[in-house]
Amino acid sequence: MNDATDSDRPAPGTRLLFRWRKWDDGVHWVHECVYLGSDQWGDWFGQIPGWGSKRPGRTFNAEHANVTLIPPSGDYAYTSNAAPHRTRVYIDIAWDVRWRGGEPTGIDMDLDVVDRVDGGVYIDDRDEWDEHRVAYGYPAEIVEQLDALAYALEKQVAAHEAPFDTATAQGWLDRLAELEL
Repeated sequence: MNDATDSDRPAPGTRLLFRWRKWDDGVHWVHECVYLGSDQWGDWFGQIPGWGSKRPGRTFNAEHANVTLIPPSGDYAYTSNAAPHRTRVYIDIAWDVRWRGGEPTGIDMDLDVVDRVDGGVYIDDRDEWDEHRVAYGYPAEIVEQLDALAYALEKQVAAHEAPFDTATAQGWLDRLAELEL
């Protein structure tokens, strides 16, 4: 995650908060999670049923276990939900995802790549992306980069390429289940 060293990361099994913000530095989602460790794809976090996620105006508790990958590029967060959740994959296109103050944090850039059991793979929230890139003044080069990233991720998810395949996420879901939290 953006040049984080091993000393920046807590020990696997450490509970923490994942803090999202918007481009204008406004508060967005805050997720209760646990650091699971890292692999060739990046850093992995888990959330068990009952743990909370909140943002201004909305709060919910996870109904199913999920794991989230933050790749070293820091430009997305990939969440894989355990069955029977109807959304298999949810990728938040992001900016500046990194360790800050011992916790993962990043800027949610609105676009999402979604793979639903009953709806296939698609890019979501284009309307929000179009609205916010004007309202927040996203730089043109970042808009181009993240648009291209969303389309590339959509293809990779549809092809079930690692780490978006079932086996990679299942290994981390298994590790989450083994923790005594």
